[in-house]
Amino acid sequence: MALYEYQAYTKNGKKIYASIDASSVLQARELVIRQGLYLIAIEPAKKGMQRSLFKRIFSRSISFADTILFTKQLTILLKSGVPLLQACDLLIEQFQGGMRSLIVDIRDALKEGISFADAISKYPAVFENLYVQLVRAGEASGNLETMLDRLTDYLERRKEIKGKVISALRQPLIQLFVALGASVVLLTFVVPQMVGGLASQGKEIPLPTAIVLSISNFITGHYFILLCIILFFVSGFLYLKSTERGKKILDTIKLKVPVVSYITRISAVSQFSYTLGMLLEGGVHLAEALDIVTKVIDNSVLKDAIKKAREDIIKEGKIAQYLEKTNMFPLIAIYLIRTGENTGQLDAMLFTVGKNYEKELTDKIDQLTGLINPIMLMVMAVIVGLIVLAVVLPMTEMGNM
Repeated sequence: MALYEYQAYTKNGKKIYASIDASSVLQARELVIRQGLYLIAIEPAKKGMQRSLFKRIFSRSISFADTILFTKQLTILLKSGVPLLQACDLLIEQFQGGMRSLIVDIRDALKEGISFADAISKYPAVFENLYVQLVRAGEASGNLETMLDRLTDYLERRKEIKGKVISALRQPLIQLFVALGASVVLLTFVVPQMVGGLASQGKEIPLPTAIVLSISNFITGHYFILLCIILFFVSGFLYLKSTERGKKILDTIKLKVPVVSYITRISAVSQFSYTLGMLLEGGVHLAEALDIVTKVIDNSVLKDAIKKAREDIIKEGKIAQYLEKTNMFPLIAIYLIRTGENTGQLDAMLFTVGKNYEKELTDKIDQLTGLINPIMLMVMAVIVGLIVLAVVLPMTEMGNM
């Protein structure tokens, strides 16, 4: 069977771009028509850069949620005793767009005798190195469904933490933009008209109104310069972030800011511990596991500290001793890891450390969320209150006249 890409209209007149698996172009046409679609064009799917133009432009990209769903469903099928190749065939019908094409490519690679790990390694944007290595370890040990189960849990945890961070920032940012938008309207249109009315009557402008008017005049008179300054700083930040030296400077600053430093360190400890635990449980060699783990940590300063400790760990095989020298791990985490080394339960202890500090991280994010909202409301109240006062005072003066 092969994959075909097609354009069609639904009964509601909506134009769609999708793909379908069929043994021939005639069968593909029949399958599309059976779905109640009005076919416009159909052609064999092409791989890589040769993919058709309409597919590259309109096909939906593969999201992180798609990867989680694929992993979860594949785990369920394998645990049910369904062979890997047949599981891929079943999953093709469950997805659309880019993920469907990817599964078809994986299925075809498995038919050619290529291992599952090698097949998914061709898509690093979807399956990161950690994913590929755990799958490889699962295939070698015959416990692929167990590794996929661990991966599902790991990916869902990452998605949950990321979602909490985004939700924690979304509401304050919306409030800030609303306050700024209202302020701009008042400063640009309302306040100048009020002040003009007072000036025409020879009345003295109230102090709050004069302050706000000065700010308004400065912004409206120098908006181009202010816009250039903002663009300069944004461009400078993006450039700094894109260079290795600049990223290290920014990461160093993160470790100096009190709250940000705590979140960065705890996040790194949780990522390191949980990931290394999964790799060691999957049978990945310690040296290779440490190589993979260093790529998972985002902060370049902490990453360098782990890389430095890695050399000593590989030479002497003592993890806790050299992790302690990084000054990155809390004493309790070091104690638990050392206990795991001494009892031969290192992977289990790493899981414990990872889960404990992940919970601590989520609790901290929840606390910060609870603090950010009142602070933002206070800031908005001060900004809007000052502007409203600047508007009300001239209105009162005009009413008295």
